[in-house]
Amino acid sequence: MREAGVKSEHVLVVDDQQANIELFEAMLSEFDYRVTAAADGIEALEVVDSDPPDLIIMDIMMPRLDGLAATRKVKERPESRSIPVLLVTGLSDTRDRVKGLEAGADDFLGKPFTRVELVARVRSLLRIKALHDELEQKNALLYQVLNRYVSEEVAEEVLRDPERNLKLGGHSCVLSVLFADIRGFTPFSEKRPATEVVEVLNEVFSALSPVIFEYHGTLDKFLGDAIMAFFGAPISGHNDAERAVRAARAMQVRFAELSRGIAAMKELALGIGICTGEAVVGNIGSERMMDYTVIGNIPNTASRLQSAASGGQILIDHPTYEAVRDIVTVTPTAPLVLKGRSEPLHAYEVLGLEADHPERACRALGAAGVRPDGEPR
Repeated sequence: MREAGVKSEHVLVVDDQQANIELFEAMLSEFDYRVTAAADGIEALEVVDSDPPDLIIMDIMMPRLDGLAATRKVKERPESRSIPVLLVTGLSDTRDRVKGLEAGADDFLGKPFTRVELVARVRSLLRIKALHDELEQKNALLYQVLNRYVSEEVAEEVLRDPERNLKLGGHSCVLSVLFADIRGFTPFSEKRPATEVVEVLNEVFSALSPVIFEYHGTLDKFLGDAIMAFFGAPISGHNDAERAVRAARAMQVRFAELSRGIAAMKELALGIGICTGEAVVGNIGSERMMDYTVIGNIPNTASRLQSAASGGQILIDHPTYEAVRDIVTVTPTAPLVLKGRSEPLHAYEVLGLEADHPERACRALGAAGVRPDGEPR
């Protein structure tokens, strides 16, 4: 945090009287502030855009754009709303000060004033600005660190309401769960040093994880050589199953591209399973260590579908198929007898994505950077 009074602190003085500007410069010069002047509110906004100050000392009565209107504009802009504004006024009416507060002013300096009072108020506001900047930097670092462990959507949701979102518990919702596992990884890892195995695994995860985020999915966790993700929480949409299938297709394409570039990966392949239905999503664990995850039959079935998929396959259950049947080409598999299920599961292998629904595909992809047929741009 910067201390008040160092040269790097920039003070913008806004007044239509040159004599007043010179007075402020003389009073502040002893403390080495960098002082910039503007003759009215319009010039002040131009300085805020080109050379953002740490503090604005603003007269109220000015031509073109007065101090109240200029303050309001400064505070309306996200990039400048944290800049403190010290309104200088000869108006003693309480209603005028209320107008200043409503415009967003942080403090007032009444005319006439002394240098001691001016400097005290400037220092106080600059300390507040420095603390705000420090807090913003820490929040940015917190978001960056948090985003290494959870998806962007989860990070934003946690920071939006930490008190509520960091409590244990969950809620039921309909979502699509995706499991992807590297086929052939066990014999691959047995024949190679651990450092090479970790290197290849990180290459794969680094290539596949962004695909989940591109399709606005939540990356739940890495499980050895597998990835678990879900679509529909914390942000839900009408096309969660579609985004999951498109993500799976794009992951297969990305994995194939990676395999062509890394000789050691030629013996590896990716098997993917997707299941759609109602499950419980939320914070599971303890107060000290929790995991934002999905619990229930849906993730269990998705995991078992993935286990039944061979390398290069994408297997989906019937509810997922019903949600995406207009945009996929599939072939039914033989009924799958999965561990833990009393009845065989009807599943479908995704052979491709139809290209005859470009409008719907574009809505699903958003800014995904993937063409509607699932191929990368």
